[in-house]
Amino acid sequence: MNTTIDTAVIVIFSAFVLGIGMLFARTGRNLKSFFAGGEAVPWFIGGLSLFMSFFSAGTFVAWGSIAYKHGWVAITIQWTMCIGALVTGIYLAPRWKQTGALTAAEFIRARLGTTVQKAYIFIFTLVSLFIKGSVLYPVAKLVSSSLNLPLVPCTIGLGFFMIAYTAVGGLWAVMVTDILQFVVLSSAVFILLPLSLDKVGGIEGFTQHVPADFFNLLNGEYTFGFIAAFVIYHICYIGGNWTFVQRYTSVDSPKSAKKVAFLFAGLYLISPVIWMMPPMIYKAINPSLTGLDTENAYLMICKLVLPPGLLGLMLTGMYFSTSASANTALNVVSAVFTNDIYKGLINPKASDKKLIQVARGSSWVFGLGMIGIALMVPAAGGIVEVVLSISSISGGPLLAPPLWALFSKRLTSRATLWVTGIGLTVNLFFKILAPLLLDFKLTRGTETIIGVGLPLLLLLGYELWARSKDTTASEYYQYLITRQQKRDDAQIESPEEALAIRKQNRFGLQVIAGSLVFTALMLGGLSTFASVGGGITAGLGGVVLLAALIPYRASQRVQLLPESQQADKLINSNH
Repeated sequence: MNTTIDTAVIVIFSAFVLGIGMLFARTGRNLKSFFAGGEAVPWFIGGLSLFMSFFSAGTFVAWGSIAYKHGWVAITIQWTMCIGALVTGIYLAPRWKQTGALTAAEFIRARLGTTVQKAYIFIFTLVSLFIKGSVLYPVAKLVSSSLNLPLVPCTIGLGFFMIAYTAVGGLWAVMVTDILQFVVLSSAVFILLPLSLDKVGGIEGFTQHVPADFFNLLNGEYTFGFIAAFVIYHICYIGGNWTFVQRYTSVDSPKSAKKVAFLFAGLYLISPVIWMMPPMIYKAINPSLTGLDTENAYLMICKLVLPPGLLGLMLTGMYFSTSASANTALNVVSAVFTNDIYKGLINPKASDKKLIQVARGSSWVFGLGMIGIALMVPAAGGIVEVVLSISSISGGPLLAPPLWALFSKRLTSRATLWVTGIGLTVNLFFKILAPLLLDFKLTRGTETIIGVGLPLLLLLGYELWARSKDTTASEYYQYLITRQQKRDDAQIESPEEALAIRKQNRFGLQVIAGSLVFTALMLGGLSTFASVGGGITAGLGGVVLLAALIPYRASQRVQLLPESQQADKLINSNH
């Protein structure tokens, strides 16, 4: 891949993304603007950012490996995310917005108390560092494999780059990068797919050279029980993961929060078919990959069929979109530490300037932790094992109780800690101790069913018991008071603060529009160098250029003057 044009594409895009982070260096006035976009982020921006944050967690390496080994079941697994997002949009996303909380941890403190919040912050931070650290590993693996560079230096260097623009720019920097990578990757895959099919001899050549069960909805260890459990898991995960909750709380209303989740669902109905076909096609071209080598299937099909320039574009999109997931988690972990630990417990009277300093500093600290985790992923069996194992162990116990508390007035802090503790203990026993002490290991499906099902059964049992006693949690009454106070405080926002938030959001939309224009020009330029696929590349460049009008027009609708001045301006213009 070591060609001048591919390297140039990677360097130019990297510099452009870092520049985006620097553009937002002075826009974060306080925690609300830095971590939640002033709670006025357009819903379509939030939805696309949510999609990229989730989509990039291992699509190319983890799901690409499953698609190569087992075929269509990789698409079936990802369709569970569509179902989870639909349920979230109907029931959960608007509830999160109605809480008035900046972060999920803030809601947990208000509804379930400080003790539960402290325990959850510790567990969430640990889990996030492991999962998102493992996501940094495939980024480094992609770059090191394509550029023939050592893995460890790549991991460290890319980790520092990832931390830099997240720590500087906050939520808007992360979201703009998400949108840019969505466009870049979508363009690259729409070029990759027809070239891959052409390489294998079309649909007929593809289907004739893969195993007979390759297009089964279920395959291998991914059974019906696993898929059913994964549906429940993704309802909890998409609806309750603190990273995604930030997307529902950063928009302007519960209705917009619904739209964020519904857009995510729509994208995950269509995109898995498009994204998973290239590694499936590579199975027909080269069926000999085994072990951790299957994690390279996506990269190998790209290197095989994409011409110079377009290969650099695809690698850049894979690199940044995968790191986008880690960036989002880094932003949320930093938000939780700054808002709920430093401000909530250590220094409640801290100034906005001090809080922003803490936010940026904590981004660096947690980012370095992610780099350390990424370096250990190969020894843990690869990203598929790490991500699925951590999810099955912590997902249900950590996510289910707060979601239950969104609807229940009976759940207490003591019951929450018991449910979480029992769930984690049982899951850890079956994952770690049972294979060592009893020579017994659960299947992937059973592991997921127990991991998600046990906390839900415990919560249901407690709810029925509390209802039979007709008891209401004392924490619930305190939560009602806190929620009302927060709503009252939100109504007295100063005109200066409201103006600053509108300026920030207008600027963010303009940067997105400019980024799309830059991407369109890049695609147009690359089309002139492409030996194959030049026409498709140029056409996609035109589509991206037209798409830039959407955020630009949205930015023009952001009012920077108070309504009274807007009215005066309109009257004067009529005269």
